[in-house]
Amino acid sequence: MPVELRRFGVGHRRPDGPPGTTGIEAQVVEGGELGFIGELAFDRHARVAPHSNPNWTYFLVIEGGGWVGVGEERTRIQAGEAAVWPPDVIHGAWTDGSPMRAILVELFPPRIALPPVLEGTATGDDAPPVERGEGHLAPRPYNAADDPTSAEGEPR
Repeated sequence: MPVELRRFGVGHRRPDGPPGTTGIEAQVVEGGELGFIGELAFDRHARVAPHSNPNWTYFLVIEGGGWVGVGEERTRIQAGEAAVWPPDVIHGAWTDGSPMRAILVELFPPRIALPPVLEGTATGDDAPPVERGEGHLAPRPYNAADDPTSAEGEPR
């Protein structure tokens, strides 16, 4: 299976940004059943309007800096920092005199209920009680073509 590349950054962003924003360009990197990943580029004095959503949201600043808020709390944020916005809490982000780039990750809540974990039992005529499950991974057949340390792959 070939590597799938997603392009984002300069030349790939929408000029309008997400709804309720000013001065922001954005690009969706991935969106599906499990969540959303996007890149946001803030100009000077740009703003994501305060809003809430039902998702855990991670705002990872990769260049520049600005401000973030969650609930009533406001704080500065800069490259190398991430803000975590809980579900159903008002949050937003903005810049003052400098631009900022961020990766936004939203994790959607599960849509199905998972069954409860069941206790394991051993079966058989003289099977002892099971206190702790034990096991191992099945052996994986070796294929030299898949070996990244082969002569044509990465160096050891």
